[in-house]
Amino acid sequence: MKKLAMIGLVAALSTGCATQTYLLSEGGQTAPSADKWQHFFVGGIGQEVVENAAEVCGGAHKVAKIETQQSFLNGLASFVSNGLYTPHQNKVYCK
Repeated sequence: MKKLAMIGLVAALSTGCATQTYLLSEGGQTAPSADKWQHFFVGGIGQEVVENAAEVCGGAHKVAKIETQQSFLNGLASFVSNGLYTPHQNKVYCK
């Protein structure tokens, strides 16, 4: 039983969060203007969600940074659903 618990702990700790950040210009806000979960199923295979950052910020020239992240909560939701539901978090920062 201890061996199984240790394997589970190592498996849980070996998974990580992933963040991709796209800097479009300097001087953006510290808090995101939009913070949404994007809903994917079965790892997002063949699925696409489009977030229009220019629409969120009121023009393309006002977009400072876009961040896509798989946080701990996203990973937990994926774990609980056994990988069937795999959300990501999308944040848009405006100037």
